[in-house]
Amino acid sequence: MGPRITLRQLATFTAIAELGNVTQAAARIALSQSAASQALQELERALGTRLFDRSGKRLALNDNGRAFYPKASALLAQSAELESLFESAPVQLSLGASRSIGGYLLPQVMAGFLGELPESRLELQVANSGGVIEALAEFRLDVAFIEAPIQHPQIQLTPWMADELLLVVAPEHPLALAERISLKDLAAARWVLREAGSGTRVTFEQQVLPRLGSVNAPLEVSNAEAIKHLVGSGFGIGCLSQRVVQAELARGELVRLDNPLGPLRRTFFRALHIDKYPTAGLRRFLDYAQDWAARSDAV
Repeated sequence: MGPRITLRQLATFTAIAELGNVTQAAARIALSQSAASQALQELERALGTRLFDRSGKRLALNDNGRAFYPKASALLAQSAELESLFESAPVQLSLGASRSIGGYLLPQVMAGFLGELPESRLELQVANSGGVIEALAEFRLDVAFIEAPIQHPQIQLTPWMADELLLVVAPEHPLALAERISLKDLAAARWVLREAGSGTRVTFEQQVLPRLGSVNAPLEVSNAEAIKHLVGSGFGIGCLSQRVVQAELARGELVRLDNPLGPLRRTFFRALHIDKYPTAGLRRFLDYAQDWAARSDAV
């Protein structure tokens, strides 16, 4: 069996036929000039004939090329049709998210996506970032969105959207009434923190704890709603995503502290297994989630 004709060779051939120049054709199909030249040579070798008359850098179809062009174009069109066959088909995906993202952001993404593809089925598993990465590594999830950049040899992380952690207290908390808050004040106050292993806790330990030395944190809670209730009752300081507390801040149930540490910025990540095959449905969801994040960050 001789050399097989590939779609890349056909795409290279049709681009050169239409543009008459290898450099311009290579740019159109996102190949290097050398790769495009090699693809054409391989195609002509597989067919056992030349397809172009060459005059310097200008290539013009010969009679063989003119006969081959419509058939090559038709094959490429059929290939594009096959690739788009599942673009509008219902999608079935298993999603994972760390708690803040899974409780407040991803449900909005899922609802918007299902508005476009209402026959689709999406499942969401929520855990802390470490647990989500473990499930993703075992192929129990198709894609995950996490708050901490947890490194794993089989997982690829891609920045998804920006976030900022806020220090919040009840309106009657002494620090809410203070004219100025020092690091000493923060170190002496009681805290209600997320559990170890959560993305919010990782950021707290990286950006806050080294500056304070230690904190008085008699409560560690894995649920952001519970933390907001405890903080709102005056128990202590909470450190939570701005996206988690924006409704309570707007209603005056919580107050944002002026943070002497400065902004506590972080990045949310999209996580995929390095060996995960990106189906058309998964690619469509990833594109939607990325567009949603871009719109959200722009607000």
